[in-house]
Amino acid sequence: MIKKAMKIKFFAPLVIPLFLILVVVMLVGSLGGKKEEKGSDTNISIGLAPEVERYRPLVEKYCKEFEIPDKVDVILAIMMQESGGRVPDVMQSSESLNLPPNSITPEISIKQGVKYFASLLQQTDDLDTALQSYNFGGGFIGWLADKGGKYTPELASQFSDYMAQKMGWRGYGDKEYVPHVKRYLGNVNLGSEFANSVMDEAIKYQGYPYIFGGKAPNEFDCSSLTQWCYKVAGVNIPRTAQQQYDAMTIVNNEKEAQAGDLVFFKDTYPTSDYITHVGIYVGNGKMYHAGDPLGYAEISSYGNKLVGFGRATSK
Repeated sequence: MIKKAMKIKFFAPLVIPLFLILVVVMLVGSLGGKKEEKGSDTNISIGLAPEVERYRPLVEKYCKEFEIPDKVDVILAIMMQESGGRVPDVMQSSESLNLPPNSITPEISIKQGVKYFASLLQQTDDLDTALQSYNFGGGFIGWLADKGGKYTPELASQFSDYMAQKMGWRGYGDKEYVPHVKRYLGNVNLGSEFANSVMDEAIKYQGYPYIFGGKAPNEFDCSSLTQWCYKVAGVNIPRTAQQQYDAMTIVNNEKEAQAGDLVFFKDTYPTSDYITHVGIYVGNGKMYHAGDPLGYAEISSYGNKLVGFGRATSK
């Protein structure tokens, strides 16, 4: 914002005090500005592989063209679920053009996929309904008309069973397509340089298999993953999950946990150790960990096995 300069006539005795006050105000404002910049957050979409992220510019282009510019991350999450960005038909949309599977280029696939999803959003104002319809087909929206008009997991399951019986197939579509896509959608608050460094390293190994006793950086179990990613970010921690727990400042409440902290669990397999599993907290009830394969997961999926969170004191 540009403010008009104002000319003020000072009395001589007031010049020095006012000047000093002005200097103090400017210094405080400058420091406050730097603090705010340092603390600014970086948001990334959970679980988007580099193979998918590389298509963001094209997705932005066609989301704008088909008037859904706010659905870029949704489209990228669909792409992640459909192909992981690893085949030319990244949106698996060739069949909607009456073409054989995987017979079109990435750009044509993205254009058609965005166009189709935009058409679904014109038929429903419920995002989950549109998402499930991307998998089931637009007929799902019509089928919902006398059943409340909106997606529920139960209705998705009923429709899948109905269509499977009608077509004489063993199954129809992905009953859990909505949660499968939305696991890639949540925004992860990586508000510190340390958290960004940890996760920049961690996501390189997304999809790797879990190997008990695995030694980084070629093989990983849960604690070798956290140890390695922390080391790359400049913090040395012990090797096992129990040792890492013992070395941390414990944070028992998720509300106080920060992205980049570790999250600890008990009783995930038989052992004499109290702590048996560890992951990297990324915010919003989620973690990145060495599951099988390595990737993101809901902390709640471990139920009452959650022990708490830990923060390295040397960060």
